[in-house]
Amino acid sequence: MKKGIGEYLRELRKSEGFTLTQMGAKLGMDSGALSKIENGKRILDAGYLPIVAQVFNLDLEILKTEFFAEKIANELIENSCNESTLRLAEEKIKYIKVKTAEQTKLEI
Repeated sequence: MKKGIGEYLRELRKSEGFTLTQMGAKLGMDSGALSKIENGKRILDAGYLPIVAQVFNLDLEILKTEFFAEKIANELIENSCNESTLRLAEEKIKYIKVKTAEQTKLEI
């Protein structure tokens, strides 16, 4: 998905024929908040992802991947980080996973 999550939500909503009010009710948010998310003026809370996946019969893991990739990209841009920051973050993810696995083994 090359578009933002808000644009994607709008496309999903319209493809199902839902109004902002109807979709907001399905997600448990008011239509004004949903409109802001669709227009990129507000960020969708990650807690809504399982509901979105369920309402539109989407794979939650794919939706999470798209959501967090966009969130990370926006954070890097807002903070004027270069692409090496992302590469370093990938290395840190591997390190944290190893440390977490080691700690889990010690607790068992």
